[in-house]
Amino acid sequence: MLALLIGIVTGLRAMTAPAVVSWAAHLGWIPLTHDGLVWLAHPWAHRILTALAVAELVADQHPSTPSRTVPVQFGTRILAGALCGAALCGDQWTLLIGSVAGAAGAVIGTLGGRAARARLAGAFGSDRPAALIEDAVAIAGAILIVRMIP
Repeated sequence: MLALLIGIVTGLRAMTAPAVVSWAAHLGWIPLTHDGLVWLAHPWAHRILTALAVAELVADQHPSTPSRTVPVQFGTRILAGALCGAALCGDQWTLLIGSVAGAAGAVIGTLGGRAARARLAGAFGSDRPAALIEDAVAIAGAILIVRMIP
């Protein structure tokens, strides 16, 4: 379930969840038992991913930023969701399940986030408050999810 939820966060903001997962791994909040994911705990990983997440938050405020549903944006969110979902899981079998759940969550978050943001923007009469709310939900959601890992 947590893998699905972190995937939903990547659907909202593609780089926020990887940055938070990397910080959580670096701080020892989540164990990375699979050799292919240990790099997420490296000090440079969380720094680079944090810089990318901040850049994404800034870029999202510009009206010229492409839609999250264009192929490159959508694909990035699915891959990030799969990566984060896998990182929240333990052994080889649950790694696969976590990847699939994370990718599925990214699809849900991408499409659902776009619809929710459009509704919020309509209610506010402006996209900026809707974008800021979406940013806050993504950041707080990612932190809450990684803190729930036993």
